[in-house]
Amino acid sequence: MRTRFLSRRAIGALAAAGLVAALAACATNDPATPAPSSAAAAYPVTVGSVTLPAQPVKIVSLSPTTTEMLFAIGAGGQVVAVDDNSNFPANAPKTELSGFQPNAEAVAAKSPDLVVLSTDANNVVAQLTTLKIPVYVAPAAVTLEDTYRQLAELGTLTGHTAEATALAGQMKDDVAKLVKDLPKRATPLSYYYELDPTLYSVTSKTFIGSLFELAGLKNVADAADTKGSGYPQLTAESLVKSNPDLIFLADTKCCKQDLAAVQARAGWAGMTAVSKGQVVALDDDIASRWGPRVVDLIRAIVDAANKVPA
Repeated sequence: MRTRFLSRRAIGALAAAGLVAALAACATNDPATPAPSSAAAAYPVTVGSVTLPAQPVKIVSLSPTTTEMLFAIGAGGQVVAVDDNSNFPANAPKTELSGFQPNAEAVAAKSPDLVVLSTDANNVVAQLTTLKIPVYVAPAAVTLEDTYRQLAELGTLTGHTAEATALAGQMKDDVAKLVKDLPKRATPLSYYYELDPTLYSVTSKTFIGSLFELAGLKNVADAADTKGSGYPQLTAESLVKSNPDLIFLADTKCCKQDLAAVQARAGWAGMTAVSKGQVVALDDDIASRWGPRVVDLIRAIVDAANKVPA
């Protein structure tokens, strides 16, 4: 695994893509698909190197995260096509377009007035720019502030500034509420976060790791990152020896991992997290994206930590 947000271990290392009150209802249910807002008077608008002369009405999203963001801020009605990995919300117009191996001609065939993606694979940005198609790049987040910024920028580009601002504000409030009431512990809980069954993990320096830090958890994978990649591969021996209090599985869909699966691994049954049933099965998609549902991931982390006696 090297960038959990872009492919699982080079697509085995990074799960295809590297995070509640009102937001939970918005994020975990299929949002409605509202019509484009009446924001035409605000144009032209510029975000970074992207300038749009008018509100876009034919958006193509080549990233599952940006697809979620677009629908969450109310721009879903302007989206005409999304990539083959964009599976949320259910009413997103999924196509055979690829975000990993994008084909500029196939994208251009959709006649988009804005393309949104997370990585410049195949040098697609330059190709689309040559075709006079505006492209906004939303790279994998490093911090929650990156998520909030991308929401704001997409809001500006699509004519949904107010909705994006409100969503980011709700996310911030929800995160603050989730971590506020965590019990104080003399010794922080330790955890292991599994990207795939070959024991690739994340360190505290990654986006995912930063979410666990919000909950005050200690990462057992940090010591294994001798190369500083942020995505070390642990050995079974070192992991069993580290004996984490909690185990989070982000490979439940891709690799069918659960409590029973880890119990069957050699030496694992005696680990604290396993013997006490403190193994959390995460949704792979939520765990690999940095959009609005990141609050759901933080909620899962906090709920798991709260269940461990202080």
